Amino acid sequence: MVLKHSNSNNKASHPIPQEAFDWYDEYAHGKISRREFLNRLGGLAVLGFSMTALVDALTPNYALAEQVSFNDPEIKATYETFASPNGHGEGSGYLVVPQKKTLKSPTVLVIHENRGLNPYIKDVARRLAKDGFIAFAPDALYPLGGYPGNDDEGRAMQKEMDRAKIEQDFIAAANFLKQYEGGNGKLGAVGFCFGGYIVNMLAAVMPEELDAGVPFYGTPAAQEIQKQVKGPLMIHFAGLDKRVNDTWPAYEQQLIANDAQYQALMYENVNHGFHNDSTARYAPEEAALAWERTLGFFKEHLASS
Repeated sequence: MVLKHSNSNNKASHPIPQEAFDWYDEYAHGKISRREFLNRLGGLAVLGFSMTALVDALTPNYALAEQVSFNDPEIKATYETFASPNGHGEGSGYLVVPQKKTLKSPTVLVIHENRGLNPYIKDVARRLAKDGFIAFAPDALYPLGGYPGNDDEGRAMQKEMDRAKIEQDFIAAANFLKQYEGGNGKLGAVGFCFGGYIVNMLAAVMPEELDAGVPFYGTPAAQEIQKQVKGPLMIHFAGLDKRVNDTWPAYEQQLIANDAQYQALMYENVNHGFHNDSTARYAPEEAALAWERTLGFFKEHLASS
């Protein structure tokens, strides 16, 4: 069962045609080449849209994504490495801890999209620390030198990497964080797009260790391991995200068969990536609601026993 949320506008209110968002999603997920993406955008010129305006609108502007400054006195951010013997040998991530804490804090793994640890994901980690969580955001691109500074290069780099080793790196990161000194032993995970898939994968391969998972518009784990998922999961979907939403009915049937604890939330008339405040796909009302629900879910399931 999916709980649906519709905003008061009842439709996507962007000056950019929906086709452009759909094409960007295809490009961002390797379905079409950059050349094909730009060719399609060029066809919108007859409707009065300039290529420059469309590309600028669809490309992330990370200056817009900083809700919590890295200089915020209530948090402390560092980079930490961890062993990943079944992955690339060693991984690295962005660790953010709350400065004012008297008790051990719950931990949350923050998992990026298919292009490395960009500024938006770092800011999500800082937002969590500001709310009292120890947040750790690994960079899948660390073996290649880390996120290169722009998404197109990051996407190309991640595409060339061994996906199985990347998955093992995130499993190692989850174990590192679960045992982190200062943590309360409770582990949550939140991920976006590819990161949403990783959350679903972690829920399948380490169901006893993951205390709460929140995938945003992510595809399910491989079918052969879905039967291991127990939850609890809070699963966020974007109403216009046909590619991901088409995977849900079969996944839900498996979760029901597993007697897994889950809740699925659909945000109508918004695009894949609606939580990312650095792009035109950002939907402020739905993003705020989804994040409020996410924080409440983590506070419920990650509190010290």
